[in-house]
Amino acid sequence: MVAEVAPTDSTVVIFGETGTGKELIARAIHNAGPRKDRPLITVNCAAIPETLMESEFFGHEKGAFTGATQRCEGRFALADGGAIFLDEVGELPREIQAKLLRVLQEGEFTPVGGGKTRRVDVRVIAATNRDFSR
Repeated sequence: MVAEVAPTDSTVVIFGETGTGKELIARAIHNAGPRKDRPLITVNCAAIPETLMESEFFGHEKGAFTGATQRCEGRFALADGGAIFLDEVGELPREIQAKLLRVLQEGEFTPVGGGKTRRVDVRVIAATNRDFSR
């Protein structure tokens, strides 16, 4: 299956129990694909506090919130031209899922506290142990 999806630019979702090597498969897909010379940014969605998720994914502008003393690039901006691996994507809250859908469909997002929409070209590889059919 890796050989089938790797040469495409399609979004991929990997399903499997914890500890079954989902990240290994994601890296194999990236390394066999057309973006292999570009970055693969890995994000463990279950490890990010909900209050920081939007900033972590999309970045923020200086002064966007208390403690934002400088502008910060988000993970999608860092992955521009390459790929992003969203591990445990099933753990994301609905508010972030809606913003993530915008990036998937349109390739654009707005950093926290920003007024300007950013465009990115990112292949998304996601993994989860959740059964989305329920």
